Amino acid sequence: MTITDRAYAKAAPRVNIWTARELLWAWTTRTIRARYKQSILGGLWAIIQPAARAVILTIIFTRFIQIDTGNTPYIVFSYVAMVPWMFFSSALTDMVESLVHNMNLVTKIFFPREILPVAALLARFLDFAIAAVLLVVLMLLYRLPVLTVSLVYLPIVFLLQFALTLGLGLAGAAINVFYRDISHLFTFAIQILFYATPIIYPVSRVPESYQALYFLNPMAAIIEAYRSILLYQTPPDITLYASIPVVLLILILGYWIFKRLEAFFADVI
Repeated sequence: MTITDRAYAKAAPRVNIWTARELLWAWTTRTIRARYKQSILGGLWAIIQPAARAVILTIIFTRFIQIDTGNTPYIVFSYVAMVPWMFFSSALTDMVESLVHNMNLVTKIFFPREILPVAALLARFLDFAIAAVLLVVLMLLYRLPVLTVSLVYLPIVFLLQFALTLGLGLAGAAINVFYRDISHLFTFAIQILFYATPIIYPVSRVPESYQALYFLNPMAAIIEAYRSILLYQTPPDITLYASIPVVLLILILGYWIFKRLEAFFADVI
């Protein structure tokens, strides 16, 4: 362990992400500015990416392969899932790479290391908010109710998604310092989870005998909850509440892994 790491380990109880919240905010805004610097479209990319995917899926699953989404237009059906999914996948990718991409800071500057992955997550929230604006526009365009009583459940769903992403991202960022192929593993896992999550199809297409296994994926319950609240104006299904212990376990385990390994980051990087 280096002198810097020993000093950090000794001071860690006094220096945490809350006491360094101004640094967290500054690094989050810096991350956002760096992402859109010298970009012609800027924040519009936050809309273009999920919208383009939703349009492509709509063409495929309305023209070539029929997917029954009831009375909900497929473009809205897919986009309402694509927005939180893009937030999850892009934030997770950024978090896993955050420590390695800022190795000079990790090795030379004294600060809570978790600021880097947490800032990467918070920076992606802006994209999520921008993309959600188009969702509201689509719902108004197709005359779907926007302001409903079921919206009271929305913060619960978002907090669960945030906690899930945070736990996975912290663990991935810490392990990626030691094994760089972890970033490729996360990319591969995200691609698989895309098809194991009800984004391009309704949950009703999953055989009932497999649904217990299917909902071991917390994102499946989270995406379905977004649809229930925004499209069907109903409370989230019981599967969302069943996923809470899993999400909390992932969050606690991810934070524990990060704090367990952070004293050795500078030695490895």
